[in-house]
Amino acid sequence: MSVNQAPEGEADNGRASAIIGLQAWREWLASPVGRYVLEWEQACYDHAVADLFGYVALQLSLPELDTLRNNRMPSRLYGLSRADASAGQGSVVSTSVLLEDNGELPFRDQSLDLVTLPHVIEFSSDPHQLLREVDRVLRPEGRVVLTGFNPISLWGIRSAIPSGLLRPLLPRQSQMIALPRLRDWFKLLSFEFERGRYGCYRPPCRSERWLERTRFMEAAGDRWWPICGAVYSISAVKRVRAMRLVGPAWAKPARAGARALPVASPQFGPRETTPIPRRRPDDRPD
Repeated sequence: MSVNQAPEGEADNGRASAIIGLQAWREWLASPVGRYVLEWEQACYDHAVADLFGYVALQLSLPELDTLRNNRMPSRLYGLSRADASAGQGSVVSTSVLLEDNGELPFRDQSLDLVTLPHVIEFSSDPHQLLREVDRVLRPEGRVVLTGFNPISLWGIRSAIPSGLLRPLLPRQSQMIALPRLRDWFKLLSFEFERGRYGCYRPPCRSERWLERTRFMEAAGDRWWPICGAVYSISAVKRVRAMRLVGPAWAKPARAGARALPVASPQFGPRETTPIPRRRPDDRPD
């Protein structure tokens, strides 16, 4: 095997592992607990993007969830990875864009008005670079809306238990990021935290029967332990400091009946007069 063939083999192995991980993620989304999460997140995105205006909106990954369906921007794009295309997800949406890497978005600087990230941060190999790219492509006052799993929850605690002791509920590829830590990352990029919400308070159970039995915990959790929801949804706006919108200086119209005041002009001097000769004391009239 030549030296040039080794990176290609490593790339193929990495692509194959990404496809396997994506298949496990798809199977989890198709399970009762996955459908429960998707239903809650769909309602959050429908509410968050309804009143956001602009021209171009972008959703990264997760074509099972249409985060832009309630938005009215004329151009709505859906970014898909090669793993999504290999799994047969490329035909889900018509306006899809194939992305080689989420860390390098193929868009110009300040060209997008809205970016949605459904569970993209926690499955990214470099979440800092991903947020920097989102900051680069967003216009000033543009918004980013994302959802993720909350490690400070019953679901997060169960995922922290070794798989030999207890079967994990969430996919192992998920790197859960706490909401306070994510807010600090936004501050470093001059994003202003706008709103946040926790949800999915039912216990970590897989069967649809037990999910229905514990439906009452949604209202109870939202009231008594609001920060312990299994999923969170946040929205942030990009702020550009020292930015002022300057409009044209329109002249005020003169009021009807107003008298014009005389104004001295510097190009005219005082009127010339003939000097009068001074009279001497010894001058007498003839």
